[in-house]
Amino acid sequence: MPTPDPRESLGYLVADLHRLFGRVFDRRVAHLDLTRAQWRALKRLSHTEGVTWVELADQLDMEPIAVGRVIDRLQKAGFVERRADPSDRRVWRLYLLSQSAQVTGEVEAVAHTLRKDAMAGISAADLTTTLSVLDRVRENLAQLDRASRGESSSKS
Repeated sequence: MPTPDPRESLGYLVADLHRLFGRVFDRRVAHLDLTRAQWRALKRLSHTEGVTWVELADQLDMEPIAVGRVIDRLQKAGFVERRADPSDRRVWRLYLLSQSAQVTGEVEAVAHTLRKDAMAGISAADLTTTLSVLDRVRENLAQLDRASRGESSSKS
């Protein structure tokens, strides 16, 4: 039987890594009583406060109605608030409340430890090469995605 081309299994490997990272991470943050969707939303909001829930849904690659339910739960828990957009009263923008800082700090600490544990036994040079290759694959896929939507490939 011929040896399979490793490039043919890249997607499966990346998907498996994603699944395993998520599973281990979920177990390590279970004490925080947050779902994966909730901590992903908090993480994204920590970088893009002021987005609408529709924009957040696009960034998380989720359906807007599902993100709306996540935001409802985060708002009820005191982590997020909706503020009216000053230029369009129909639009609500999302902002983190101070209470979210503690939980996001704990999530970041768990994420840092998990990344360190996952990279055990991997040299800095190997990791640098791996990340460089994966960044290139991501950029290639982003260009293909933009092209398939009819957008210019010059966007980043």
